[in-house]
Amino acid sequence: MSEATQNIEVDVKKRSFWQNERVRRITIYAVVLLVVFLLGLVPMWLKARERGRELEATKRTLRISQLQNSLANTAVDARRGEYEPARRAASEFFTELRTEIDLGSNSVFNQTQQNSLRPLLVNRDDTITLLSRSDPASAERLADLYVNYRQATGDADAR
Repeated sequence: MSEATQNIEVDVKKRSFWQNERVRRITIYAVVLLVVFLLGLVPMWLKARERGRELEATKRTLRISQLQNSLANTAVDARRGEYEPARRAASEFFTELRTEIDLGSNSVFNQTQQNSLRPLLVNRDDTITLLSRSDPASAERLADLYVNYRQATGDADAR
């Protein structure tokens, strides 16, 4: 190999990686492409995060409403004299309420609501017993329980 060829090879090896025009151009394109990708990704990620929060809030509200609806249906059944379906529904309501309160910080109820709802569980056995005896007083007790539930969960129309 001639000395000129060896000098050229050494010069090529000595060249910095960044001095190659093609490598610089590809690197610039890659960086621009990454920036454009991130500019599109970040707003979508923020919007998805916001929608996730809205979904959780909606699920929470739905669960509270489902429990309220269950209790209202129980009170209506008792008022109509359908004590056995009302007894089963009341038992289910109290079980679901207890389960939800026992979840603690994972509950759909905040701490204040949990503290307000705990006293409702005290009358569970008495209410179910009244329903099993087909006592008309159970309808009034369920109606009071319904009003107390609405007040505890912050329903503005509760009286």
